[in-house]
Amino acid sequence: MSYKLFFLLFLLTNCLFSQVNTVEWEPAYKFKIEDFQGSKTAINKDIDKVLVLSGVILDFEFQMSNVEFMFTKNFNSKVSCTFHKDAAVIMAPDSLEAKRLITLVKFDFDLSELYARKIRKELFQNKKTFSDATFFQPYFDKMIAERNKISSRVYLETDFGNKSAILEKEHEAVKKELMEFSDFCKECKPPKNRNKTN
Repeated sequence: MSYKLFFLLFLLTNCLFSQVNTVEWEPAYKFKIEDFQGSKTAINKDIDKVLVLSGVILDFEFQMSNVEFMFTKNFNSKVSCTFHKDAAVIMAPDSLEAKRLITLVKFDFDLSELYARKIRKELFQNKKTFSDATFFQPYFDKMIAERNKISSRVYLETDFGNKSAILEKEHEAVKKELMEFSDFCKECKPPKNRNKTN
């Protein structure tokens, strides 16, 4: 009895802890230096090379019977864009440099949500009644590759956020496109007519 109670408390504690350390994408989320809880995070004047690992993860996860899968078209809730504090790292010589890197992470978080929405749209438009459970893989892979290409380009072109005007312009373009894909937010129901989506 005490073993079961201990196990239950252990599970509850781990679930609560992981929820606290994971942030679902939201447009107004404000990053703080304290959010970057990866083991290598450091703000120290002796650091000569800056480093940022965004901790942003895009994933597609579902559990359903074959019958449920056959008749499901809207997979919006199954595609997630999350920020994982334990995986996020900032190394910078001072808080000013750290804040610059945080601006870059905010761009990356929004870019990832944009691609989550593009994945949701692809799944919605391409899922057929008799699609195999692996039908999503080519769409997911294609969108992740596109996202990574844009992210790398922006990191390089902005010199890791040093060129703030370029970063701001890129970020505004992403925010505008996010609005264009508003039917594909995680909680949204896409329009019934598939051909009328973006």
